[in-house]
Amino acid sequence: MDLTTTYLGMKLKNPLVMSACGPLSEEIGNLRRAEDAGAGAVVLYSLFEEQLRHDTHELHYRLEQGTNSFAEALSYFPEPAQFHLGPEGYLKHIQQAKAAVKIPVVASLNGCSLGGWTDFAKKIEKAGADALELNIYYIPTDLTLSGAEVEQTYVDILKAVKAVVKIPVAVKLSARFSNIANMAKRLDSAGANGLVMFNRFYQPDIDLDALEVKPRVLLSTPHAMRLPLRWIAILHGRVQASLAATSGIHTGHDVLKMLMAGANVTMLCSALLKHGIDHLRAVEQEMRQWMEEHEYESVKQMQGSMSQIHCADPSAFERAQYMRAITTYKAA
Repeated sequence: MDLTTTYLGMKLKNPLVMSACGPLSEEIGNLRRAEDAGAGAVVLYSLFEEQLRHDTHELHYRLEQGTNSFAEALSYFPEPAQFHLGPEGYLKHIQQAKAAVKIPVVASLNGCSLGGWTDFAKKIEKAGADALELNIYYIPTDLTLSGAEVEQTYVDILKAVKAVVKIPVAVKLSARFSNIANMAKRLDSAGANGLVMFNRFYQPDIDLDALEVKPRVLLSTPHAMRLPLRWIAILHGRVQASLAATSGIHTGHDVLKMLMAGANVTMLCSALLKHGIDHLRAVEQEMRQWMEEHEYESVKQMQGSMSQIHCADPSAFERAQYMRAITTYKAA
């Protein structure tokens, strides 16, 4: 049985990728475990734009400014010590990861402006990363900023990075564009080698006892996969970029559905945080068992078979499906 797939121009032994799990990918030993458990590639935790723009003391100073006036808001930001490795440590981590595993290692940059991305992207390439994932986390709060300007920021960041590196570059997309299909096409035309769908933006919460705004990390649940499944199915065959599915992928059956929708790879994070890295073995085994029972000989045989352009009912991925869901649901 052939589980190989191609992502960002790289041939992977299977479509199972450990995504940017901070608590997992910061340890070299965990990267080895992921490879041993069957991962086709790993994405390292993200280096934040703030870490590129400030050294530790400067960052601490900036985050403390205005504390007397905006204590509640500023308490949401992490202390410098809470960040993962700084810029130089990140480059060393890439080098160590490349020396430790044979599967592709994808670096990740998290930010919202051009900033120092381009210079550091070159350093990431020099450190040996096989590819780079741009995790653009942009939350516009300027009431005068138009949606078109927000979208252009994504395109500008991609173009700037692509101009200085030769390694493949993927963009981790938000699902909150007014026209996801158009945004995907624009990024594809701008040179994106891959589109990762979708970014899960962690939302702040309010602690009623402390009266503070605090971050709350909620792991994804399987139902979260429905959104990327729909859009990957719509985009398959319409863009040149590789398509990576992320959010809500917990089982081998989830992986199979994403592949049939048209994904090149599936990225797992929450499932590994919850069940451990060795959960990759169970996911692969479930995939193999289903493929054997249904007489599939390869991943490529099923990729895109249920995408919109190949689906017997293309409207199933559009508004008609919504109407069917509402009219056929039976209340208890």
